[in-house]
Amino acid sequence: MRTGGKVAIAALVVTSLVVVLAWPYVRTAAFLLDVAGVEDGIRRWIPVTRFTVTWSDHAVPTRFGPIDVRLYEPATARPPAVLVVPGVHGGGVDSPRIVTLCGRLAASGYRVACAPMPELRQYRITSRSTDMIEDATAWLVDSEFATAGRATLVGVSFAGGLALVAAGRESIRDRLNAVVSIGGHGSLARTLAFLTTGVLPDGSYRQPHDYPLAVVALSVVTDLVPAEQVEPLRTIVRGFLDASLDGRAGTPEGAAMLRELEIRAETLPEPAHAVAAAVLGRDVATLGRTLAPYMGPFGEDPALSPELSPRPTAPVFLLHGTDDNVIPSTETPLTAQDLEAHGTEVRWLLTPLLTHANLITRAPPADLWALVDFWHDVRVATE
Repeated sequence: MRTGGKVAIAALVVTSLVVVLAWPYVRTAAFLLDVAGVEDGIRRWIPVTRFTVTWSDHAVPTRFGPIDVRLYEPATARPPAVLVVPGVHGGGVDSPRIVTLCGRLAASGYRVACAPMPELRQYRITSRSTDMIEDATAWLVDSEFATAGRATLVGVSFAGGLALVAAGRESIRDRLNAVVSIGGHGSLARTLAFLTTGVLPDGSYRQPHDYPLAVVALSVVTDLVPAEQVEPLRTIVRGFLDASLDGRAGTPEGAAMLRELEIRAETLPEPAHAVAAAVLGRDVATLGRTLAPYMGPFGEDPALSPELSPRPTAPVFLLHGTDDNVIPSTETPLTAQDLEAHGTEVRWLLTPLLTHANLITRAPPADLWALVDFWHDVRVATE
């Protein structure tokens, strides 16, 4: 064979090898672009199929009664099963944001059970949600929808921490391919300390977001005010959170909702009036000082903190936005350290490509590659 022919064959072999080795990362890049909702630019040139998706609704049994779960199924054989638990958000299975997230995930080749927890929809962080995450996961792995009786559990924001707790429980711990926490916590007490003071574990200060502080107020409202003031205050705080959802506060509708709440708050007696004023005024310093004395029992509940509960045996993936001021990104390396100390396999990443739980796509190439490499490992564990 002539030298030129040998060189051509060698080049073809090398090129083929590069394509084979790179293809899983190309698929992962396409997946991330799809989840982020990128339709143009480089996504147009990546030859990775988006699957047609159908969905069905299911009433899934839990120890506290049935919950609504929407199952998204891609048109592909034996897709891996994933249970997705959104964070503290008022929307249910019909929420546009949740529909978009779970639909895009399914279009990339996963069978997705989307399970908003009723307590989290009411802006409350309670152990009931942890129990229901466990029950919903058990339903999925026992169903016809899970390949080989196994699934991956994904929790977002506060549901990320609760999913880690649920994943360590005996009923499901050995039936999970992986657990993914996006913007989640390892210690609720540590997170509450940040939210009420702005002080991070290293002693530095970062201003907390007003939204999770209002959620915390709802979770301990019965400790904050006399019994007759609980429901009026609860209504105002929930109204504030509804008005703040998905950027609504910046719209005429949201502004009108907030004005009405301010009028109603003026009629409240103390101490409910002061709490409502701090919430509506987004006064995180005052609200933090008000809430701080009541954080002990709330933050010490083992059902709400992975670091106080049995750890998962499945591989755990922790992803966190670098500048997160809802649950600070300092939670992820501390959670990873704790899990590793208890024998759990952990992969974690802090990235500027996340705000809190929303994926963006503009960042330096090194950060883009780090996210692709991280999510490639998630896909390998899941599939």
